Amino acid sequence: MTGYSARNVKVPIGGHVYRLRVLSDEQQFSDPDGYGPRLGISSAQWSQFGQVWPSGLLLAQAMHRYKIANKRILELRCGIGLASLVLQRRGADVIASDMHPLTEAFLAYNATLNALPAVHYHRLRWNVPQPALGHFELIIASDVLHERDQPLLLAGVIERHASPAAEVMVTDPGHSHSTEFSRLLAAQGFDLTEKRCPMNDNDTVPYRGRLLHYIRAKRCTSA
Repeated sequence: MTGYSARNVKVPIGGHVYRLRVLSDEQQFSDPDGYGPRLGISSAQWSQFGQVWPSGLLLAQAMHRYKIANKRILELRCGIGLASLVLQRRGADVIASDMHPLTEAFLAYNATLNALPAVHYHRLRWNVPQPALGHFELIIASDVLHERDQPLLLAGVIERHASPAAEVMVTDPGHSHSTEFSRLLAAQGFDLTEKRCPMNDNDTVPYRGRLLHYIRAKRCTSA
């Protein structure tokens, strides 16, 4: 697919500099095959996958510190895949997922750009059950609570794919829909710990960014 322009950026995380191919700006759009409307992606949303957003950077930083041993990890709406690349570099068992038609190509390119093995990728629409994807001990995402229907859809994905003992980590710039999402996860047995984080160098206390960390002790599952 052509018709858009890209650039390379460098993002330091944990003493390592990641090289990333991103879209040149937020106005990029190229959908000659008409995938967007079929996937529910509007022209205004089309370019959002291809940027390094502050919440995505927060998530990648968290994944640099997270204890990955014996954890199967799923990233939702991975975009260019920075958090998954951080996990891949650490040797984690990670699957990146999204539904944007360009995500897989950008993810593969960025893995190569950083001399990493290809990250396992899965095209995942939140409203379409995919039992073959299996279960995960950690599910992560960033910037996924800005639309009204997202809390319910996201909670549905977690209900289907979270292991009996699981964690969910979501970074968010303060969208009001996070309250509804937390309520839905509480109904699934998750307890929430919230940490405020600066979204950029100019952010002041109380910070806008939030690291929402949900933990569920082992329980029976119907799946």
